[in-house]
Amino acid sequence: MPSKALTLKDAILRFGREKRNGPVSAGRRRMVFTNGCFDLLHPGHIRGFELARQMGDALIVGLNSDASVRQLKGPTRPVIPEQERAEILSALESVDAVVIFDELTPREVISQLLPDVLVKGGDWPGDQIVGREEVEAAGGRVVSIPLIPGYSTTAILKKIRESCEPSRVNEKPQTEEKRASRADS
Repeated sequence: MPSKALTLKDAILRFGREKRNGPVSAGRRRMVFTNGCFDLLHPGHIRGFELARQMGDALIVGLNSDASVRQLKGPTRPVIPEQERAEILSALESVDAVVIFDELTPREVISQLLPDVLVKGGDWPGDQIVGREEVEAAGGRVVSIPLIPGYSTTAILKKIRESCEPSRVNEKPQTEEKRASRADS
């Protein structure tokens, strides 16, 4: 399966404003954009992509590079490297293209693509959505979609870490003698 991962230049050539042909009212293709780290994909992400895709004819996902994820989330992230995250996103039917960016925000990608609709999760206050000014100045709109309760990459990672930690309550340290006797049996 060919990857939908594109450079910003290729995304502009394929989905740029001039490629979308005239006013939306005259049947022009409507391009939707969303972005994030998408380190461990979960149902909240999937539902968000599907909802975003319903708002237009093509969905482009801006994906934070490994370097920008580390700056945003810390040295233990991402768990999944950027090329693998892009491949996973490319496999989703709702996603038409993936653009990896190195900056901390997708402002440059948004200002060059100028999507018709910019979609972000409801955890972002409207006045803090990066790219809002550029999209609205170009006649587009910004949509905040509700988060799906119970889904969070951070919560998933916490659960994994906790399940890997030995329980201090139930585990008693073994003496050297007990470990040796188990090895013999």
